[in-house]
Amino acid sequence: MHRFFVSPKQFENDKVAITGPAVHQIRNVLRLRPGDHIVVLDNSGWEREAEIVGVGREQVVGRMLNKTLATGEPRTKLSLYQGMLKGSHFELVLQKGTELGIVEFVPLISQRCVIASLDDVNKKRGRWQRIIQEAAEQSRRGRLPNLQLATLFSQACERARRTGGLSLMPWEEEKKVNLKLVFGKGRRPGTASGPEGGEEAKESKAPSFPSRPFSISLFIGPEGGFTSEEVTLAQRYGIVRITLGPRILRAETAGLVATAAILYELGDLS
Repeated sequence: MHRFFVSPKQFENDKVAITGPAVHQIRNVLRLRPGDHIVVLDNSGWEREAEIVGVGREQVVGRMLNKTLATGEPRTKLSLYQGMLKGSHFELVLQKGTELGIVEFVPLISQRCVIASLDDVNKKRGRWQRIIQEAAEQSRRGRLPNLQLATLFSQACERARRTGGLSLMPWEEEKKVNLKLVFGKGRRPGTASGPEGGEEAKESKAPSFPSRPFSISLFIGPEGGFTSEEVTLAQRYGIVRITLGPRILRAETAGLVATAAILYELGDLS
């Protein structure tokens, strides 16, 4: 069944009145008619099956049949602080990140971002919201990821610190700390462990990170990555540098790879 996010105001008793762009999609694109069933969501985490009882030019009316808890939301609340990208690459991150299970996007302005102004970035929010909604409907999400206003790097670091949880920054110069180590499932490369116990065995122990953090903030740089000054500042705010492996990933790829790896490690892709 096709899925549509609607405003809670559009529900009344056992009926839902769908308006806006979704009417065109239902009426003219999908050509749904009375008797067809759809799923409507109010962004609360619940989904409702509805039978279409009326299709007009301005409104589609549905009758509620049942209500169930949406199953498409991850247990781990992952916020992606994505450095602004050129062209349509940022939109790709929004779309695919929504499909993967990111719950919040924060457009990030760092030193190597190429933008005219914050105002120009925030003017794109309407289009970005539509991309997120379409991706959420397609991927069976129960909630729409939050899209924050664009923020400067230092302010983003402070925001992540206030939010709490675990903050991670993939960086190409980091060689030791990987995701398995962060989540207590691996050991530092190049160290040995064994029944003897000794200094090498002690070094192989993972740093003290929460085994299952409730929330994770993931910082990804723009084309060209973060500067060494930004990495140093991030460390002062408690943001942990990690490696994603020996290959250099593009700016629009790194956040998606890291997200998939994190959710897999925490069991959210099982």
